[in-house]
Parts: sequence; C-alpha cells; structure tokens
Amino acid sequence: MSGLFITLEGPEGAGKSTNREYLAARLREQGIDVLLTREPGGTPLAERVRELLLAPSDEPMASDTELLLVFAARAQHLAQVIVPALDRGAVVLCDRFTDATYAYQGGGRGLDVERIAQLETFVQGSLRPDLTLVFDLPVEVGLSRAAARGRLDRFEQEGRGFFEAVRATYLQRAEAAPARYRILDASQSLEAVQRDLDALLPQLVELQRG
Repeated sequence: MSGLFITLEGPEGAGKSTNREYLAARLREQGIDVLLTREPGGTPLAERVRELLLAPSDEPMASDTELLLVFAARAQHLAQVIVPALDRGAVVLCDRFTDATYAYQGGGRGLDVERIAQLETFVQGSLRPDLTLVFDLPVEVGLSRAAARGRLDRFEQEGRGFFEAVRATYLQRAEAAPARYRILDASQSLEAVQRDLDALLPQLVELQRG
C-alpha cells in the first residue's frame, strides 16, 4: 500500500494547524496511520533552519538565501520523515509544502517561478502532493488573527501587498490544477470549516485505500 500525501496551505491566521489536528483525528477514527508534520521544519535540523527563516534579524535576508534555505529544509524533511512515512503507507498531513514557496517566495518576493520549479524538481524528483487543501480568507482577517496570537515572525511583519500577492498565487495555482486542490473558506467559523472537512473525509479515505 502506498501512502497519501496531503498538504494544507494558506496564509497567516487561516487555521491550518488546528484543522490539521482535526482531520488527523477523523482519519485515525477510520483506522488510518497518520503522520503530522510541517514546513519549514519537521526534523531537528530542518526546525533549526525554520528558526533562521522566521526570526526577525538586523541583517536583511536576501530573497535567494530565503529560497535556498526553504528547499534545504525540505530536502532534509523529505529524506527523514515524509518519504519513509509514505513508503509505509501512512497518510502524511503537512502544514505547508512547496505551494507555500510559490506563494511566498514567488508571489510575495517576486522570485522567478521557473527558478522555484527547477529547485522543486531537484529536491523532490517526481514527488508532489496527492491533494492540497487551501484555507483561503481575506488578508485583513488573516493578519488580524495572526496579530492576536502575539509577537509576529519575520514573514508576519510584511505589509498587506505581500500577503495579497501570496493569496492571489494560492488561488491561481488552485485554479490551474483543480484536480489536486480544494479551496476551503477559512473566514467561516471553525465549526463550519470542520464540516467542510467532514464532507471531504470519504474521498480521502477512498484515496488512501484505493
């Protein structure tokens, strides 16, 4: 049995982490082996790279440095966590993956999409998510939720224009490949979002067992 790779994407304040836990619990009720992980991060080494990426610093980080660090952490994450879990037949629920790189470094930073695509193939080979859930909400709502959590990280300190570009990129990617993406309205109440996830559950179980 091969595993199922599901990624959860969206901007700050979209509720990905909370809903990832909920979806994992629902899948486990079906007797399915589920691994929860996140990007950047997922291994001790990759988590140290995450700290570099998120911590505000007096030294500005070049956009290319940021991009290469993201993929360096991803290479470690794939080798140590994601690929072994998929090989054993688990469902991997990953809070952000390469769609986030296209959204944040491509959309937000304006980096060349082809450069990102080259690194994607170099690091991942043919591996792509089986399904990507995009938790979408207006930028002002997401930023308000992020601010309510406390101190902002390096990305959360970016301006509104940055996050408008991030959101637009996510929606463009979902529109271009509708078979892989599902857009969920994350501006709803948590209960409403989770009802939407419940509606997806039979499809996820069928994918994993098929």
